[in-house]
Amino acid sequence: MSEIRTAVVVGNPKPASRTLDAATYVARELGGHAPDLVVDLATLGARLLDWADPSVGALVEQVGDADLVVVACPTYKATYTGLLKLFLDRFAAGTGLRGLAVPLMLGAGPAHALAPELTLRPVVTELGAVVPARGLYVLDHQHDDPAAYADWLAVAAPVVAALLSTRTGALA
Repeated sequence: MSEIRTAVVVGNPKPASRTLDAATYVARELGGHAPDLVVDLATLGARLLDWADPSVGALVEQVGDADLVVVACPTYKATYTGLLKLFLDRFAAGTGLRGLAVPLMLGAGPAHALAPELTLRPVVTELGAVVPARGLYVLDHQHDDPAAYADWLAVAAPVVAALLSTRTGALA
């Protein structure tokens, strides 16, 4: 039995954002512990543009190896940010993400509630991840309210736990 390895990837251009808070909360709730790896892409800056940068390459490998990855981003123009796209472009199609992925997006209003399903879910699936539940959309002003996540967690958490148990032998 091995411990569940969780990672959080945040594509908000603002470091230490509400998106980061939301993603770490979801990762903790689903994985049973604080994330093992947190990648706040805003802190990487121009290194994301350098395909030979070894530190970014190492992060790609670590995220790809995680059992559970929460991929989080604010909603920009009804989709995810270019910052997140720069990072996701480094993963091989079909095999880059080898675990479960949870697409999470925050937005100002309900108009873009389908953005995680329509924009983020397809890309993480293309990279090889299994997406065990519908994408999660949280209103910005509710990012720190556990009630904003409760209904989604009630449905998603048992499915995630069952799949993680099968994958790792560990219980979330």
